Amino acid sequence: MKKMMYTKFFWLYCALLFSCSASFAQAPKSIDIKASETFPSLAISGERSANRHELTTEDVGAFFDGFMPLQIGQANIAGAVVAVVKDGALVFAKGYGYADTTKKTQISPEMTLFRPGSISKLFIWTAVMQQVEEGKLDLDRDVNEYLDFKIPPAFDKPITLRDIMTHRAGFEETIKDLLVGSTEDLRPISQYLQSHMPSRIFPPGMTPAYSNYATTMAAYIVERVSGQNFNDYVKERIFKPLNMNNSTFHQPLPDALKTSMSNGYILGSGDPKPFELLQIAPAGSLSASAVDMTHFMIMHLQNGRYGNVQVLKPETAMQMHARQDGWPKEMNAMCLGFYEQSQNGYRIIGHEGNTVLFHSNLFLILDANTGLFISYNSAGQSTLDPRSILFDKFMDRYFPDISSQESEQPTAAPDMQSIIGTYKPSRRCETTFLRILTLLQETKVTANLEDNTISMSGFNGLNQQPLHFREIAPMVFREVDGKAKIAFVNDASGRRIAYANYDTNYPSVVFQQVNNTLDKKSFNYFVLGFSLSVIMLTLLAWPVSAMVRKHYAKPLALAKNEKRLRTMAHLVCLSIVVYIVGLLIFASILSDFSMLSERSDLWLRMLQVIGLVAGLGSLAVIYNSIRCWTDKQRWFWSKIWNTFLAFACVGFFWFIYHWNLLNFHLKY
Repeated sequence: MKKMMYTKFFWLYCALLFSCSASFAQAPKSIDIKASETFPSLAISGERSANRHELTTEDVGAFFDGFMPLQIGQANIAGAVVAVVKDGALVFAKGYGYADTTKKTQISPEMTLFRPGSISKLFIWTAVMQQVEEGKLDLDRDVNEYLDFKIPPAFDKPITLRDIMTHRAGFEETIKDLLVGSTEDLRPISQYLQSHMPSRIFPPGMTPAYSNYATTMAAYIVERVSGQNFNDYVKERIFKPLNMNNSTFHQPLPDALKTSMSNGYILGSGDPKPFELLQIAPAGSLSASAVDMTHFMIMHLQNGRYGNVQVLKPETAMQMHARQDGWPKEMNAMCLGFYEQSQNGYRIIGHEGNTVLFHSNLFLILDANTGLFISYNSAGQSTLDPRSILFDKFMDRYFPDISSQESEQPTAAPDMQSIIGTYKPSRRCETTFLRILTLLQETKVTANLEDNTISMSGFNGLNQQPLHFREIAPMVFREVDGKAKIAFVNDASGRRIAYANYDTNYPSVVFQQVNNTLDKKSFNYFVLGFSLSVIMLTLLAWPVSAMVRKHYAKPLALAKNEKRLRTMAHLVCLSIVVYIVGLLIFASILSDFSMLSERSDLWLRMLQVIGLVAGLGSLAVIYNSIRCWTDKQRWFWSKIWNTFLAFACVGFFWFIYHWNLLNFHLKY
């Protein structure tokens, strides 16, 4: 699965946020390629070749041997594998660290299996295009014509395979049952698709919003029109012609491949975790060796040909690799399944892949007929993505920047003001209780008046300092002395949309300006902070005031009904605290992805009931506040505090209602 926001879910990724450190003695194993073997360089100009290292086995080996052991040691990663191809041949493939840290099992790039995560999707898209070639699929036809269930109508426009391949189907994020705890929990794709269909929050073909669900649907469509189980289809139509003998989509692994599987780790210094089982299997369940992945890269670099076999027609492969419409011309765009990652003036397409444990990238440098595959078997503890750092260093060494730097232009004050503000990612939960995560994904664009630049929160350099972006074209900003870019456009409603070329922000996700104050983090944090502070102080004062009155023999001078109202107000405060504690426990449970399933439904339902009780109880707190002001005997500051408490309880109830925490369906 692609990194989940992007950008990032606070409880879904807490399993990745460890801070131990360790390094491992490296015992790398590589494929035997003659060190003297070199590969033809690009026919490039003198400008392009300046400061450029030749992409030879010897030089690439020296580069990775110097870089990888240090990187995985510092990031507390158990092991990694890299592979490079050029001009239809393997240049370099090598494993670093261990597939099993306890047994000190070396990583074989030929035999050791890694989980490339969402890179699996490229096999789905390849299969889709094979069926397009055979006339069984049309990229621009309503996908309901290929399904045995119906996607409900919305926005007066059907979803097409082209929408799905460019991640513009319009679905909100869905998380429940992405990973399951055992093979008994795995369900047929058709059953999953019908029971877990997310809401449609964008018109199809308009807003990029990465979707595992839609991709799984595409795999199911391949099953339906081909008449084959997807796993069997890929084995016969892709793996076999590509000689990918150490690759499978099957879960669990076939017996013949189990001993070749690398362990997966959160930290390399920790214990190995069980083999991950994905319910959205075709979208992320591939297990493959690095050398097998090079065969797939070579096939696409050669426009569908591998050896004497044509897996895709050349025109079909070029169609897959072509940039699609709808993205700013200055920014990377989606292709059909691939996404652009162009850098240093070279056109690059590829895909990222993440499970909880494995983290991978596949890059095809089309201009240089070169491919790079990277995979790590641990999440590690680095604050920056090791893959991005590695790829940047690789590109700067072998394909240094040849692009003409756009001249900077002063940013007009009105333009600067129009883009400053709060933004949220398009890949998000909108109708479920996980909408609350949008607050944590919020980013801000701010102006740096001292150098007439802008910054975007979360966009930091290697030194962890915010990057500064200067305008190079109308509404297009480039990192000062760097490569990252941000472009701003308006959607149909006039709202600002930010496209970003930075680190793991790919064209499958955009940032949408938040114009509603009620949705902004600052406002919500104020409401929540005020509410919880008043509620907690009220609860703390309850026993303290009772002890003080007892000590001074001063009984509470309230009528019987007023005492009941006061007690009810305290019980409402207590129920809110119980709700918050329960929510935190629920979040900690969900650090295990397999708990994002029916096993957590009872706990979630209990939380919803407690939240509803607390919300309805707020009526009693409001009534108590009103009664206080009608009682001339009550202390003035007591009236003030009870008013604060009424606002606090109402504010808290508004917060959990607004963010769908009281949404009583169990789909998320």
